[in-house]
Amino acid sequence: MISFKQASLEAKAAVAAGVVFLSMMLSRSYLSEKLDLRMRRWLLRLQTALFANALMLIGSLHVWRSIVTTFSRASVASSFCFMPWKIAVFMFLALAHSSFFTLLFLVAEEPYFFSLAAYTCLGAYIILIFFLFTLGSVEQAYKLLAGKGTKAGTGNKNRPAMKPVLAVLLTVVLTVVGLLNASQPPAVNSVEVPVHKLSSTMNNLKVVLLSDIHLGPTVGKTKLAMIVKMVKALKPDITVIVGDLTDSEAEILRPAVEPLGELASPLGTYFVTGNHEYYTSDVSNWFELLKSFNIRPLHNENVKIVSPQSTEDWFCLAGVDDIEADVLRYSGHGMDLKRALGGCSSEHAIVLLAHQPVAAKWALQERPDINLILSGHTHGGQIFPLNAGAYLLNPFFVGLYKVGQSTFVYVSPGTMYFGIPMRLGSRAEITEIILRSP
Repeated sequence: MISFKQASLEAKAAVAAGVVFLSMMLSRSYLSEKLDLRMRRWLLRLQTALFANALMLIGSLHVWRSIVTTFSRASVASSFCFMPWKIAVFMFLALAHSSFFTLLFLVAEEPYFFSLAAYTCLGAYIILIFFLFTLGSVEQAYKLLAGKGTKAGTGNKNRPAMKPVLAVLLTVVLTVVGLLNASQPPAVNSVEVPVHKLSSTMNNLKVVLLSDIHLGPTVGKTKLAMIVKMVKALKPDITVIVGDLTDSEAEILRPAVEPLGELASPLGTYFVTGNHEYYTSDVSNWFELLKSFNIRPLHNENVKIVSPQSTEDWFCLAGVDDIEADVLRYSGHGMDLKRALGGCSSEHAIVLLAHQPVAAKWALQERPDINLILSGHTHGGQIFPLNAGAYLLNPFFVGLYKVGQSTFVYVSPGTMYFGIPMRLGSRAEITEIILRSP
């Protein structure tokens, strides 16, 4: 039996990740109600950072062996450029690993350059790992199909392998493209949605949907001010923010969130929590801060949106807490659809705000009479190659879905991005939803 000391670095990293993951589960199960919110917040972030770094260490060892060790065995190792290359790769990996710790130390009104650099390296790291794995798999498949099995190639052993070179080049190109895409203002996407039971006096009512802004290490006041300016130009009747507005505490980000005070939709601005609000362990303070900007949190509750033309015409706008509150055992929070729809008449249209598409699916299973659900969470995968995973893990991915005869679900791809300042295979969006009466 191999002892722990004799195990490979990859095996040790996997064990470390398992230990941290177990501690996370124990913390959620037994310590969540015993720790105060501040301690719970720090413990969750520290555990998340350690778990991610333990897993990343396995990938980093593979990266180093693929794009450094491979070249050290070739004639290029004796060149002047090899040592700077080793340093550059080491710094790249170090920055990628440090990204998760910026939530602990580097959150302010505007992003720090270090945070932007660290999360950019994290995005490039994910892309590089994908291409190294994919190209390696293609290489092995080619050898098997060519009848070579696992035998070494017949080429010059001193020649650097083309696989890592191609992987690095593709990573650099896609990283630049991703950065450029994410630096653009969100696209304005106008969508018309027929809403069963909506009064004719409310036909063409305009709802602007925002989601997943993620104020934190890489999104600050300047980005939010740009979003608010674009929303004001659309002149919506209602503005809704369906979760993941923030990644840090209200006290730290108070200056960054000030532009939200300029939102002044005639029929109100509303907010529901996302999973990241619960990761901050500061939901109550965020609720109070948003209320000071005349933004109403819908905490498993609803409001009647009354037609400006007739007080007898209205629809029910409801919001539920994010389902992550149940997982984290966040006191006083958790998805409660029955409470959220209390008082909503079946004779009037019902519009529900629910951050995660999974919550939208659960809501429709319980209440198929809901007419429209607005969600976010998926980011459209945000960057390649994460798109496929986001697609498979969510019952609704991006865009408008019709469920049954008279129900629609719209999933926003997000108004900004989480952490990594890149977009590949997705586009940030401000959604202009036009409600149509039948």
